Amino acid sequence: MTILDLMYNFLKKALPDCLIPPELLPNVLTKPETIYSHYQHCINYEDKKMFDQIDKHTKDAFRTDLSDTYRMFKTSLILLLVASTVTSVHVDLPAPYTDHCILNDGVNKYDPMNQFDVPWFEVDLDADPYHRWDEISGIYADNINGLLGVIKDLILPIFPDALPFIDTLFADIGEKLPNPYREEIHGIADVTGIPIGQIVMYNVFYEIFTVCTSIIAQDPNGHLVHARNLDFGLFLGWDHENHLRKMVININWIRTDPLTGKKGLLFKSNNFAGYIGIYNGLRPKAFSITANERFMAEGGYVGMLSYLFGEDPNGRWMSWLTRETLINFDNYADAKKHLSETPMLSPVYYILGGVNPGEGCIIHRSLNGTDLTTSLNPSDPESWYVLETNYDQNVEVLFVDDRRTPGNKCMQKLGQQNVNFAGIYNVLSSRTTLNKLTTYTVMMSVEDSKFETHLQRCDGLCWPF
Repeated sequence: MTILDLMYNFLKKALPDCLIPPELLPNVLTKPETIYSHYQHCINYEDKKMFDQIDKHTKDAFRTDLSDTYRMFKTSLILLLVASTVTSVHVDLPAPYTDHCILNDGVNKYDPMNQFDVPWFEVDLDADPYHRWDEISGIYADNINGLLGVIKDLILPIFPDALPFIDTLFADIGEKLPNPYREEIHGIADVTGIPIGQIVMYNVFYEIFTVCTSIIAQDPNGHLVHARNLDFGLFLGWDHENHLRKMVININWIRTDPLTGKKGLLFKSNNFAGYIGIYNGLRPKAFSITANERFMAEGGYVGMLSYLFGEDPNGRWMSWLTRETLINFDNYADAKKHLSETPMLSPVYYILGGVNPGEGCIIHRSLNGTDLTTSLNPSDPESWYVLETNYDQNVEVLFVDDRRTPGNKCMQKLGQQNVNFAGIYNVLSSRTTLNKLTTYTVMMSVEDSKFETHLQRCDGLCWPF
């Protein structure tokens, strides 16, 4: 029985009068409102009357039922996934969701000109933190507010009175943040006119709802390529075309060199406008970092609450530790030590690449230490690259979210001799490594100081995550 069969069985029980067609299944997984809309259609069909003619009381009760239905569906799916870890093996998805490496077709999707679709900005670390984000906040205020509206639309139907609580809770978190982050968030809130609690919530959401695939590969001459797909929005269900992709920006972080007195580039990153942490960054001639979500029982929610109640005041947010490392360290070894040992508020995989041959690793972080480190081994014909999705390297992945197996197959098809930006980009553009949640691909070379962001999308019937 495939995962699609399991989903069908659940949905037929949840919505007994209608059959969800296969093409809707990916949307059901990422858009709870799809169930609601489809159920609405069933009522119209069976009762021969428009849904908007039903009185408000019935509508409200129905919405509550649908919220419960979706929560039951989501909970059942999660329980199914947890149970499946006992016997996890790769399961080929049925058409049209089948894994497919485009290298088998002789296709090259890499176009270096596409990187220019994403604008570049500067953030001056010498400037007052309150004003560092003024330009970006002013340009993207409407976009940030629009995305916050989508987040609120997701929460409020289930928790109608949540907004004042959210504003108070996250504003309180905001006041507990250390500088410069507290002042930066205050500045963004004032420029955009958005309550500070909602700006904090906006930043926290990026800490929680991200899945992704990162690769570091070494060519036969010892040159390293570091790349990642960012898949964002699991279970949130907004329209990426209208929200996320329009908010992707590149940033040159600049600072005055204390030795020369000259202002210059310190490191590069890409961000969603209004987000002050870093998921992907490159410090020229030093190292590159990507951060992948690590799902553990003691996860981001636990860390956030511990921070709020003062139990872990020194813990670092996942993306802020990335930023701190890029600012304060200028070599691979020191960056690795800092990422491995600093107390954190959420578990994460840090994928770290250097400038020298063999400098590449996956750091499996828990809140208070490192559970496992997997490194490049250029002398091993099978270890010229490392590939991380959102699972520990020493455990099997969940069959419903197996981006590792198709990614590894495609990397083997590529071969070490073809490691370059085009080759790795094409691996990351192959399904199911590329999926409905994929928002962008970033390509990095520390040696050449190259940093490219390419907006991505998986058109047609793609797997949801």
